[in-house]
Amino acid sequence: MRIDRRTLGFAPTGFGYVMLNTKYKYNRRSTRLPYYDYSKAGYYFVTICTYGRFHLFGEIVEDEMILNDAGEMLQHWHKKLEDKFSHIHNHEMVIMPNHIHFIIEITESVGANPSVHPPHPNGTSEGALGRVIQWFKTMSTNAYIKMVKENIVPPFEKRIWQRNYHEHVIRNDTDYLRVAEYTLNNPLTWEEDIFA
Repeated sequence: MRIDRRTLGFAPTGFGYVMLNTKYKYNRRSTRLPYYDYSKAGYYFVTICTYGRFHLFGEIVEDEMILNDAGEMLQHWHKKLEDKFSHIHNHEMVIMPNHIHFIIEITESVGANPSVHPPHPNGTSEGALGRVIQWFKTMSTNAYIKMVKENIVPPFEKRIWQRNYHEHVIRNDTDYLRVAEYTLNNPLTWEEDIFA
């Protein structure tokens, strides 16, 4: 089926299409599973990338990630997730020059009783995965800004993190082992990494 771009607010030009209607300019497609409750107990694989994929957290030397001060700060805030959220348990994690991968376990479902108050469609109820990631990004951004002001790390452009994050709901033991191996071996495959 061919899509008529004019119905989506685009007009043809000699160089392609130009957006006419800004209504669609910020209409980003969510990567979340529709109708999935992200406050539900389970294992989640999360990837958060830096804005512009800038290398802010260290470098890969001989297949090993060498954290700089900003990378060590990220490690600190990752550990703090368990202190802030009592229903969270951290599993495998790796910090790369421009992103972080980790497996997080929500040990018990959180949020309101769905029969009384249905969960927010994006799973952003208190303690849901989205709130956990939001807190991590906020705390690490604030810490990075403080480090910039103290001339410990270089300044950044616009923001530290990309607007969103990647997640994968881990379905079973085989999936967990595959994702855990990928996470721990990420520095070995840096040259082929899609986030590099």
